[in-house]
Amino acid sequence: MPEAGDGSERAAVSRRGLLAGAGAGAAAATAVVTGAVTGAATVAATVAAGTWDAGVAAADSDSAVFGPVTVRPGDSRYDNLLRGNNFRFAGRPDEIRVVGSTDQVVRAVREAVRSGRRVAVRSGGHCFESFTADPAVRVLLDLSPMDAVGYDAGRRAFAVQPGATLGHVYRTLLTGWGVTIPGGSCPEVGAGGHFAGGGYGALSRRHGSVVDHLYGVEVVVVDRDGTARAVVATREPDDPNRDLWWAHTGGGGGNFGVVTRYWLRSPGAAGTDPSRLLPPAPRRMVQHVVIWSWEHMTEQALTGLLRNFGTWHERNSAPGSPYAGLYGLLQPSHRAGGTVMLVAQIDADLPGADGMVTGFVSAVTDGVDLTPVYDQRRTMPWLHRMTWPGSGEPGDVLTRRYKIKAGYLRRGFTETQLAAIYRNLKNDTGGPGAGMLLVGYGGQIRAVAPRATAIAQRDVVMKAVYQTVWADEADDAANLAWVRELYRDVYAGTGGVPVPGEVDDGSYINYPDADLADPAWNTSGVPAHTLYFKDNYPRLQRVKARWDPRNVFRHALAVEPASG
Repeated sequence: MPEAGDGSERAAVSRRGLLAGAGAGAAAATAVVTGAVTGAATVAATVAAGTWDAGVAAADSDSAVFGPVTVRPGDSRYDNLLRGNNFRFAGRPDEIRVVGSTDQVVRAVREAVRSGRRVAVRSGGHCFESFTADPAVRVLLDLSPMDAVGYDAGRRAFAVQPGATLGHVYRTLLTGWGVTIPGGSCPEVGAGGHFAGGGYGALSRRHGSVVDHLYGVEVVVVDRDGTARAVVATREPDDPNRDLWWAHTGGGGGNFGVVTRYWLRSPGAAGTDPSRLLPPAPRRMVQHVVIWSWEHMTEQALTGLLRNFGTWHERNSAPGSPYAGLYGLLQPSHRAGGTVMLVAQIDADLPGADGMVTGFVSAVTDGVDLTPVYDQRRTMPWLHRMTWPGSGEPGDVLTRRYKIKAGYLRRGFTETQLAAIYRNLKNDTGGPGAGMLLVGYGGQIRAVAPRATAIAQRDVVMKAVYQTVWADEADDAANLAWVRELYRDVYAGTGGVPVPGEVDDGSYINYPDADLADPAWNTSGVPAHTLYFKDNYPRLQRVKARWDPRNVFRHALAVEPASG
């Protein structure tokens, strides 16, 4: 996603904040291994020493970490802690339990199960739907204090707690070891949900999804008798808990238990040198931004940009492609938003980087008769871009209401779909925060088999995001109607949703959309779980039945346990 530059670029970014990285996290830390709460340094030091182990670590004792804190209605803190990022949703749980350790999570889950109260988990709070604000949720677990990032020598892997924001993760990994993960470009999003749903970003075409580097997870699960306990599951072939690891490689959060720790190490990475166990962080990045005004935007011009963007990705998204390091975004706003923006990002030190950016911009704009109002290329430190405050945030302090819908693309849009996009972006019902985004995908992501992880959509080249952002509750109905009609129009040929086929390939669970489970908006006959997980769903159901047999962890799009 583009970084705010001068006034014109800043305005374009602030209209939606560009969802480009697909959800990443916030504030960055400055120490090599750190956390933002009392005792986090102790936790991090323990990780560095390699003593975190299965179950509850010694460093997770209440004497070492923050919490627990219980906040109930009537407490002056309650309303402040109630909402996540999307202000459309706010539940009224009996209590918000702010926890700082695995042990505290175990106890909180145990108490909730014993009292028969529904529990939900929040790490970064950037869920697009009301999963943690469901009226049935009586205990909201807030994991935000669990934000330590460090190296676990015992597992030869980097340990990340779920409350760590991606900005914090990137800064810590870079500062300490010069490595990174191919996660999202929105630094405010928590690692907890981002990792569990798959995770992708500007480096994914080059290095794959985040979960392609996931070595293990620590999860608080609930047994059939109601016992809550912490379990470690890894990708080791002989690990008896391996199926629980697999479920967290794209199965989505809130399904199988409470993730309290992730371990990351690239497949095939050998030795004990931490700087060689994850992809190297880029030293600097080239970014090119082109912005056009809607004033002279014709249907031929807009559909030409969209068509060319798709064609380029069809031709340049194979694993090992010399263009796999280039990440492209195309963001047409609604006419009321006033702009259409193209962004290219690449590691500046890749051979021929500058020429690849030039070729990409030329290919996308080929045959399109438009004069940009902004056209600039710049080179900047990679970390500067990945930790820019507010980058990728859906809206700002005033516009915190939004609805996001999405779809995978195996090739470019059809002509019918292109016409539907233009028709809806040009109509009189969309607002200045409405629009869509095409995100480059593919590359090394396609090198992994669909069943090797829970991410079934491996043979795709782009993600499409349809969005609207607004400020006032009074405008909810109009904004929801606009984005729903756009989506239904684009996928009119397949029942209003992106049914897997020659062009479309379902949707991404980290962009959850409860409409896909609503027969009023999904008339395809294809259930939401197929759109999200395809043929991997039965295995996810079996994992669910084994590790959450009481169905403690559930939400509107949750995996249902296998019967029998």
